[in-house]
Amino acid sequence: MLGSIKKMRATLDDNQQVQYKLPVGDDLLEMNPLIGTTVTLTHTGKISCSNCGKKTKKSYSQGHCFVCMKKLASCDMCIMKPETCHFAEGTCREPEWGEANCFVPHYVYLSNTSGLKVGITRHTQLPTRWIDQGATQGLPILKVSTRQISGLVEVELAKMIADKTNWRTMLKGNAEDIDLKAKAAELLPAVESKIHEICMAHGEYAIERLDEEIQDIRFPVTEFPTKISSHNFDKEPVVSGVLLGIKGQYLIFDTGVINLRKFTSYEISVG
Repeated sequence: MLGSIKKMRATLDDNQQVQYKLPVGDDLLEMNPLIGTTVTLTHTGKISCSNCGKKTKKSYSQGHCFVCMKKLASCDMCIMKPETCHFAEGTCREPEWGEANCFVPHYVYLSNTSGLKVGITRHTQLPTRWIDQGATQGLPILKVSTRQISGLVEVELAKMIADKTNWRTMLKGNAEDIDLKAKAAELLPAVESKIHEICMAHGEYAIERLDEEIQDIRFPVTEFPTKISSHNFDKEPVVSGVLLGIKGQYLIFDTGVINLRKFTSYEISVG
């Protein structure tokens, strides 16, 4: 199988276990059945921009050429830091894209990755967002009207808990279960004044408090590594080994781990 890859598609089955499929060109490769077998991934040296399709020597913002990275709203810094949204200033790179993607409901959530963390995502991206970051538990705690508002709340919560995953710790095993509902009950009162301030500025319905159940997630991993070493197609075009499992967007081999999302738009042969 040969083609440009994208991040793995992931769904939960009835047992809350993640089922993975890797887009390779126009095909989808079922990944779970490969666990326990020797898998070889070979980068041909070709990278094609995921937006315009042109060849690029280097990938920017997960699969873009430099030109597209500079012009697309989806590659702007406010995507990483939504609290810095500058749409109101009239400087959004693509206003129509911003309206369709940023002025839609978002969730503020708690998850258990390498430990407790706070995060945000569009309302259509759960549980995908949790799966992609390797979370074994997830709980939406607030539903807000725009991406910027989700960022403003996240910044406040991040003063008390982590907002990033320690990926090395996440890949060494599953963190102990956390009572996310109890944590939410502890954290939300501490940001009540900020929530009130936001609602005063954006309307009383800008933030909705949720009472959801915790989502458990099981990853297909037969053995976690005790020491993390990373494969990198930019340094070694051939990655091979026994596939021990998949967590987040990482393939875990007996020879090391590789974050496939990082290499979006790389042309890869799979054998």
